[in-house]
Amino acid sequence: MIPNPDRNPTVPLWSNGAPGSEGKTSDEKYRIVGDLLVVSGVHRPSIAVYLPAKEKATGAGIIVAPGGSFREIWITHEGYRVADWLAQHGIAAFVLKYRLQNDEGSLYTTEGHSLADIQRAIRLVRSRSAEWGVDPNRVGVMGFSAGGALAGLAGSRYFDPVKNPVDDVDKLGARPAFMALIYGTPFSPPMPLQVKIPKDMPPVFLAAGGDDEVSASYPEVYRTLKDAGVPAELHIYSGVAHGFGMQRAISLAAAGWPDRLWDWMFDRGLLSKQ
Repeated sequence: MIPNPDRNPTVPLWSNGAPGSEGKTSDEKYRIVGDLLVVSGVHRPSIAVYLPAKEKATGAGIIVAPGGSFREIWITHEGYRVADWLAQHGIAAFVLKYRLQNDEGSLYTTEGHSLADIQRAIRLVRSRSAEWGVDPNRVGVMGFSAGGALAGLAGSRYFDPVKNPVDDVDKLGARPAFMALIYGTPFSPPMPLQVKIPKDMPPVFLAAGGDDEVSASYPEVYRTLKDAGVPAELHIYSGVAHGFGMQRAISLAAAGWPDRLWDWMFDRGLLSKQ
């Protein structure tokens, strides 16, 4: 599944090019694994826009960051399919292509470029919230694997303003209203020194597979967040490994994680049309 340009336009995060990518003009690279599209070589970060039908729209919006070890982006089952499901359930979704630290020959860094990309995506959606039918106070982030680590950074590193703003979008706030971290988080102990849990961190939804070594620390992450006063909910799916995203070949329970996310958002008042 790839975006339909008539329904799911791709919008660059910066109209005149991303700061830090000056002079990089090569095209993105693509490969196919089964029925999944994998992207690398991102120099022009962007979002693919998935909007719900007006009669279904809840006003909530989510930036979706697929994973891929910061080397590539597994954008089908952790991006486009997720965004399509969200839009069908009344939630505007924006699939993020971000710059990659571990890509071949990359000079990018996660904190210097990938984080700037997801923060710019949050600001961009807020700047166009009226056009896209989104409440600017209900824009959250979702990430898978490396994308989860990136989304978690966005939810904990939103204090500093943009050092060299290029337009009015850069003047908007980048704090997400909530976070959904799916088998990926920057809070796994021992936490890097630069990742701290702020007092006003947004609420967190956590989901992972029980057989996933990458996410084995999720119960401890949950306790750490709760001890810090951060509202959090945790789902661990028995017998499920890493990278399930939205695929058919997983357990019935794990396949239902989007429904649990929807329930959690509803319970927190994030899906109100008011």
